[in-house]
Amino acid sequence: MEALKQRYTYLFHSTKGLVLVAIALIALETVFFGMLSGPMAELGVRDVWVRITGMQLHPLEREARIIMLYHTIAMAVVAIEVYFITGLLKMSDRQRANINATITVGYITAMIFGMWFAYFGRNFIMHGLFIFGQSLVFFAGVMLAVALWPWKPEYRLPEDSPYAKLGTLDLERLAFWVMAVATLGSAIYGAAAGANFGNGFELFLAEDTIREVEKTKLELAVIGHLHIMLTLIAVAIMLIVGRWVDFKGRLHTIYAWLTIIGTLIITAGVWIIVVYRAIAHIIINVGSLPVLLAAFLLTYFTWRKLVRVGLAKRGLTPDQASFGQKLRAMLHDPLPWGATWQMIYMNAVVTAIGIFLAVRLDEEVRKWPWREERVTLTGHWHILAGIIATIILLYYADLAGLKGRARRWFGWTVIIASDIAFAAVSLFATKRLYVSESQQQPLVNWTMWLTDAGLFLVLLMLGLLMVWRLVDLFKGEGRWKHELEHPELDVFGKEVEA
Repeated sequence: MEALKQRYTYLFHSTKGLVLVAIALIALETVFFGMLSGPMAELGVRDVWVRITGMQLHPLEREARIIMLYHTIAMAVVAIEVYFITGLLKMSDRQRANINATITVGYITAMIFGMWFAYFGRNFIMHGLFIFGQSLVFFAGVMLAVALWPWKPEYRLPEDSPYAKLGTLDLERLAFWVMAVATLGSAIYGAAAGANFGNGFELFLAEDTIREVEKTKLELAVIGHLHIMLTLIAVAIMLIVGRWVDFKGRLHTIYAWLTIIGTLIITAGVWIIVVYRAIAHIIINVGSLPVLLAAFLLTYFTWRKLVRVGLAKRGLTPDQASFGQKLRAMLHDPLPWGATWQMIYMNAVVTAIGIFLAVRLDEEVRKWPWREERVTLTGHWHILAGIIATIILLYYADLAGLKGRARRWFGWTVIIASDIAFAAVSLFATKRLYVSESQQQPLVNWTMWLTDAGLFLVLLMLGLLMVWRLVDLFKGEGRWKHELEHPELDVFGKEVEA
């Protein structure tokens, strides 16, 4: 009994255990409902899986099921980021415990009963429990915003602190607070539209409305909610990585201001889209630039630190090393390198393509069949979500204690396989720029093969990581026990002064 109690304490009270549970639940949900995907349908697996599980898949309810699925996964991802934040930033133990407990009960309740309602019958008690779970997640966000309040005296920085500050105000903490408050407001923004479902407002997928000239205010609110929540999740993981690598110095101040200003501008642009649609996208694009620059500054700092850490392990300094030695040192640890590389790579497969398509919308894209533009838009969102997921995996692998060859194999496989898959999806989504419909099949075949293979390898690495941690939980003196006794989150390269 004591052994079970200790493992329960680890899984539901420690930061690393809570993250492990959330990742495991997302993985299980992805595998379970992934059996309904297109590739599984082509293999005949989908129909068999539906009969075995007893799912009820009415065609007219497809959009509603997809929306429920996305929301349950998104809430679990938000919970993971909240665990990281409460583990990395100063706050009272009571605040940390209350926030973690509330969001854990919330996302698990929403995930279980939301999927039950969506796929196994329309019992509205289950839908009520789904809404209850969402409400708990929101309340946890309110508590987080209160805990992050950066103007408390105990959170002030000393005058000689190397971290970003305005006077003694911690600017990085302010950036976290701005992100949290913007997320809460944006959640209400979407909930206000969702509250009108069934009251003359029908469910829809945002990508299905791309060529509708006139959109209702509620439709615009849903589309805006989708965009801003994904953006704020990306901002949150960028800030978390900044804490992981111990970002500090002059660049840290610029980075913090860029993040704060960019987050505020993007959020404002999305919130006014229902009233000032014509200028909202301009405001959003203006706000995106500071956030992108902040990501570049974080990457620059991280890669320089990787060089110093890698060379220090070989007894060298940057002044003594050749370019080749510096390059090898920078690439010696794929986890922090990959987490920041993904932020840069995102600009190639998401930002650049999005800007190009926006610029060429009337001259090029609107001449494509509707389905092609829809595919491009859907791929655009999914790649960004996938990149965020890989960054979370790379950070968790570091928290989980992967070392040596396993660390390198995991890191490089996730980075290379996911980037190949995202590049293949980008080529598939924009195929009308390269081939005609009559000659597209070879391109479609190999891009789909690369996508499936890349994502399979990422899921395989995730599966192996989860199996490793599951086996460890059965050990009396496993790594889980060490993590329970030492709950602090380590900073990358702390042995080398940045």
